[in-house]
Amino acid sequence: MEILTDIILRAGKSAVELAFFTLLPVMVVMLSVMRLLEAKGILDWLVARLAPLLRPLGLTGLSIFAMLQINFVSFAAPIATLAMMDQRGASNRHLAATLAMVLAMAQANISIPMTAMGLHFGVTLLFSLIGGLAASASTYYVFARHLESRELKMDESVPHPVAKNAKGVLEVINGAGAESFRIAVAALPMLILALVAVTMLRSVGAIALVTTLLSPLMGWLHLDPAMILPAVTKFLAGGTAWMGVMDEMIRHGTATAEMINRSAGFLLNPFDLPGVAILISASARVAGVWRTAALGACVGIALRTVAHLLLN
Repeated sequence: MEILTDIILRAGKSAVELAFFTLLPVMVVMLSVMRLLEAKGILDWLVARLAPLLRPLGLTGLSIFAMLQINFVSFAAPIATLAMMDQRGASNRHLAATLAMVLAMAQANISIPMTAMGLHFGVTLLFSLIGGLAASASTYYVFARHLESRELKMDESVPHPVAKNAKGVLEVINGAGAESFRIAVAALPMLILALVAVTMLRSVGAIALVTTLLSPLMGWLHLDPAMILPAVTKFLAGGTAWMGVMDEMIRHGTATAEMINRSAGFLLNPFDLPGVAILISASARVAGVWRTAALGACVGIALRTVAHLLLN
């Protein structure tokens, strides 16, 4: 019992440090910038000009908001946009393409804090955009071609606060700070549980056994076998848990920035059990197209994986 208590306390300390000293400050700054751009109408202007260019890839104006949200806010931010697309009459085909794009892209609540661990944010963002567009196009033209493509006339504007004066700006910043704090607090339970589980699995030798079994495959892919632990954690517990494990490994010298950048293509995305479950909660129609979207997401993630491996 004493050993278990020690593991829980150490995991709790690591999780709190990561959530409040790495995740929270970065999210406050990025969310404040995003919300101010939104309030000033700059995002509306950008979406209006990008929508005609990206529509041939199966995306709508609201899809572009979802793209900006996952890359600069968090993986959960597009949920409201997906729900809005459903309510405003987007076709199942467009919903599938948008969900595939979101699943294939790098979520900001992980990618931005991990720059402190050595992640190349600019390169990751570029490959995230390429992978997301590949996922949406392949879904729209290949995997979702059997779905209904007729859509109702859509209002593609997104309601948001307006910052016309200093008081409005302060309200937007305070709101972004409160949202950032909620994200950091919400990440704590999964971080703690993941770190406790990983430590216990490591202590009983389960991780060493899995590493031995998968080492030949990892060698063939030119990946460090040490990435097996964070990969298993990511797919079972989500991106936040993966970030926590990587932070712990870097602290103990068992992981490097190069490992993070090489694995970002297939691990830095919300395509995992918790991520899919949360995103498809947007609406019944979104949940109905997730299998189709998953096929397109695999195309985008595969493209990102190859790009990161070749560059790093």
